[in-house]
Order: sequence, then structure tokens, then C-alpha cells
Amino acid sequence: MHTCNFGLCRNISKGQMVFFSSVEVPLACSHRVNGLGPRPWLPAGTLLVGKTGEELFRVVQNTALPVPGVLHAVKGFWAEALVDMEEADSLAFSAASKGLSIAWVTLSDKGAAGERVDESGPLIERLVRESLNVGHAQGFILPDSIAELKQTVMELALGQGYDVILTTGGTGVGPRDTTPEAITGILEKRLYGFEQAMMAASLAKTHNAVISRAVSGTLGGCLIITLPGSRKAVAENLEAVLPAVAHTVAKLQGDSADCGS
Repeated sequence: MHTCNFGLCRNISKGQMVFFSSVEVPLACSHRVNGLGPRPWLPAGTLLVGKTGEELFRVVQNTALPVPGVLHAVKGFWAEALVDMEEADSLAFSAASKGLSIAWVTLSDKGAAGERVDESGPLIERLVRESLNVGHAQGFILPDSIAELKQTVMELALGQGYDVILTTGGTGVGPRDTTPEAITGILEKRLYGFEQAMMAASLAKTHNAVISRAVSGTLGGCLIITLPGSRKAVAENLEAVLPAVAHTVAKLQGDSADCGS
């Protein structure tokens, strides 16, 4: 059980974002946490649960925050309040995991420029939530950029601790289709079975699927799946691999149970 000393923010409303760190920070709503070390870090989606079992906060982002008057950026995490909380001097909580944490990333030059509505990204979240136990999901949209996608995925997997990252777009042969080039170079283990299952599902619908270059694999404790850009192809590809996602993540993160049990 950890404790946090409330700073300037005492009354907290549901949905409010609060910054937690190991030092006092002169922000309107920040709390000092005891027991998490000098550089507090919890995976995105982690729940902060009170003594009575009530879910109080959900971690949404780890960061190093520049603070006026403080020499070094302060390490900590932002968390969303899940309930209203009345004024108090301190709060005791434990960290708990509940469901998978999912990040989806849409690759679209026009979408990133605000010239096109992103439909495939939200579809990914809906389909994954319908199939799996998801505790936290967050969407992102980027232009078709190898450097930006590679940096984003590495941060989400290693810096934020997401369980699953799904990208949509950029898997074809167009001049700006560079998702495989960005992802292949950072994967630690390729999952060819995922790729073959998605290809088979798409080929059952259209012969044009042969041009897909979608890749899948792992980075740290994170499963990464790249999907085509169209809503139809997203649904077809996800249907082929979603039944294996939870098992894959469990094994990746150290589950020692026999696969056939």
C-alpha cells in the first residue's frame, strides 16, 4: 500500500487529471507519492485502488515534467480520477492491473492534418473491446512518417508499458506506405503466424490482399500488430488474430502455464 500527500489540489472531480511524483511540485493539481521510489513509474492503464477496494485513479501517461523553479524535469505520471474525492490531507492506495491496455495508432497524412475523419482507429478500439477484456485504451494519429511512427511505438511499448499496440494504415505499396519499414526494425520477435493468419483472412475476401505488407511482433512486453488502412480490412484482419491476443500477451509477460492447459 502506497500513500500520497495531497498538494494544492484537495477536492478532486471525476475525470480530472492529476500529476503524481515523488517530490512536491508547484502545480495546481499534483500529489507527492511515497513508496514508489524517486522516479515513479506505473504502466499506462494501472489502477490506483483505495483501502476499501474502490478504483480511484487510472494511470494514463508517464512523463518527465518541466516545472518552473525546479532544476531538473520531474519524473512522474498523470492519472485520471475515476470518482469524486472530497478534501483530505493524504490518501492510501495500491496499484492494480485490470484488463489489457491498448494503444491504437492511425497513420494518415490527411488525418493528421485534420483533412480526413479517422474511422479505422476508433473501429479498432470498438472491435478489441467487444472481443477482449480491455481496461484502458488510447488512440493516436500520425502522418506517414517512419521516424515519427518508430519513436511513438517505442515510447508506447517501453516508456508507457502498453500491452498491445495496433496500427492502421501504411501497409501497402504506395509511395507513403512505410509502416512495415518503421516497425520491422524495432521488433524483437516477429510473429509470422499473426501475419499469415491476417493474409489468409484477407485473401479469402479479395485477391488484392497480396500487396499487404502487414507485420506483427513483440517489443519488450508489448504485442504489436500492424493493420491495413481500410475499415473493411481492419475488421477482417482483427477477426483472424484477436482470439490469440490475450494468450500471446500473457506468454510474452511471463505466464508459465502450459499452452494446452
